[in-house]
Amino acid sequence: MSPDNKKKLKKLRNKLDLLDNQLLRLVKIRTNLVKDVLKLKIYKKEIIDRKRIKKILLNIKIKSLKHNIDPMITNRIWKNMIWSYIDFEKKNFKKK
Repeated sequence: MSPDNKKKLKKLRNKLDLLDNQLLRLVKIRTNLVKDVLKLKIYKKEIIDRKRIKKILLNIKIKSLKHNIDPMITNRIWKNMIWSYIDFEKKNFKKK
């Protein structure tokens, strides 16, 4: 890699690091919201709402196409996020 390209790469990676920091802040906010949602659930079976998951993924696909983002990428990201939060909810579910 040329010295000029190394410099460009470093700048781009710095931008990615800043973006990662923003994403972490959003994940914290989302986690707090999920905790609030979990408090409303009475039964563990309420944790997985397949109809809602399907609706979310469809909306993400539509928005991805509208914004010229590869929907395969966003689908994978959202599926992983959804199932990670489902695991989080199951782990933290504390009802009678």
